[in-house]
Amino acid sequence: MNSPDPIVNIVGLSKTFGEHTVLKQVGLTIHAGKVHGLLGENGSGKSTLIKVLAGFHAPDPGAALQIRGRDVPLPVPAGGFRDLGISFVHQDLALVPDLSVVENLRVGPVVAGSKPWISWRREKRTARALFERFGLHLDPEAPVSSLDETERALLAILRATEELGERRTLLVLDEPTVFLPREGTDLLFAVVREIVADEKAAVLFVSHDLDEVLDHTDRVTVLRDGVSQGTRRTRDLTATSLIDLIVGRSLDSADPRVAGPARDFEEAPVLARVEDLETATVDGVGFDVRPGEVVGLTGIAGSGYDDVLPALYGARQARGGRLTVGGDSVPLPTMTPIDALARKVVYVPPDRKVEGSAPELTVAENVTLPLLGTGFVKPRALTDIATALAEHCDVRPRDPQAVYGSLSGGNQQKALLGKWLQTDPVLVLLAEPTQGVDIGARARIFEMLRETARRGAGIVVASSDYEQLSVLCDRVLVFSRGHVVAELTGDNLSKHHISDSVLGLTRQEVSA
Repeated sequence: MNSPDPIVNIVGLSKTFGEHTVLKQVGLTIHAGKVHGLLGENGSGKSTLIKVLAGFHAPDPGAALQIRGRDVPLPVPAGGFRDLGISFVHQDLALVPDLSVVENLRVGPVVAGSKPWISWRREKRTARALFERFGLHLDPEAPVSSLDETERALLAILRATEELGERRTLLVLDEPTVFLPREGTDLLFAVVREIVADEKAAVLFVSHDLDEVLDHTDRVTVLRDGVSQGTRRTRDLTATSLIDLIVGRSLDSADPRVAGPARDFEEAPVLARVEDLETATVDGVGFDVRPGEVVGLTGIAGSGYDDVLPALYGARQARGGRLTVGGDSVPLPTMTPIDALARKVVYVPPDRKVEGSAPELTVAENVTLPLLGTGFVKPRALTDIATALAEHCDVRPRDPQAVYGSLSGGNQQKALLGKWLQTDPVLVLLAEPTQGVDIGARARIFEMLRETARRGAGIVVASSDYEQLSVLCDRVLVFSRGHVVAELTGDNLSKHHISDSVLGLTRQEVSA
């Protein structure tokens, strides 16, 4: 049994920026041997709380922090979290792609100056032993750039685990699964359970994925508008009760099917046709999209489903195939983003920060980029357009001059989606549209897509989120080894049917 004394205890934590109070008398109690979930909408104060623990922010006077019953002065000095036995894994993982696996693994002590002299031969042996302990097959000398998403995430977690040191107090995971394929999360949580198994350390897990939280945490604390809504035992919660805590109201209608009740598109005219698409992972794929239809693409990592949309848009060169939109056919090997936009085809990539935006520019500059090629537009007009778009898409704050990169993930995604939907597209290509987005922002994104489908646009969604696909789509295509091997519609279009289809195909591949 766990000791009743908490391993980490925060009392009366407030944080004010100017006239805006982000955290208001927040308390958080975490016990050893537990995985503790921290939830809330974007802007609820989760990131600020974590940055206080990391010493990045100083809290307002009156806050108290205890580690294993001992009072810890606030603010935590820069880098002082290491002395407290706390380490962090952030969403971007903070790995250096050009360095080797072992160099990334040991970069913390090097930067901190605690190990000015390092025996890399010994470090490689230690790294191999660490990887073997967790069943990972990583080459310590391989560059991180050669690793897949799952391997990078696990490397970041193991590095953070090692950095806990002998104190081993708290590992903070800030949305580490956002860019992981579905099967990669199973490996990640196996490592998490190993960390808390001896009941000497705890894990604070921040996520927007309610299934992950319900499946893998022991307790959950919810923040709303900077105020704690209390801590609950996870086993006492349901998805519905958790949503109510997060948003403060019922969202029974937040996830209606984008196109309304299931519809039969077989007699509708074809809006867009993909023929014989070939890429590095896709072999001869073809499908049609009809006006107002939402088509989903999914499968396991490496099955090819996530290679389709960038190839259709020209963001990644195809080896073969054609795309026909409105009677205009173009060979996909020659397709470019400019060609796609000329045909009113738009693409929202999965990594909004790197591929979908210019984070250092303002919100106004980002969302009005598609309008700059239409002729001379006065700066004041661009600001007015951005303000109206922010209002329509519920982008917060409503300041068009705010730096885009300073927005929360959900607000960045709403702005990015609004940026392209304002162009009245014929075909919308969406990759992981609600990845890392809170439940409230997700509801608004679904409303925006519903409006677009009603106007007659076709929508293609590539996602590893089966629940999202079941809500968004009229039809889901399941990929395996570069081919479409199943098509789900009607009563078969549910989260469990999609999961069973994908996993069933996986089992068949393994047995083959």
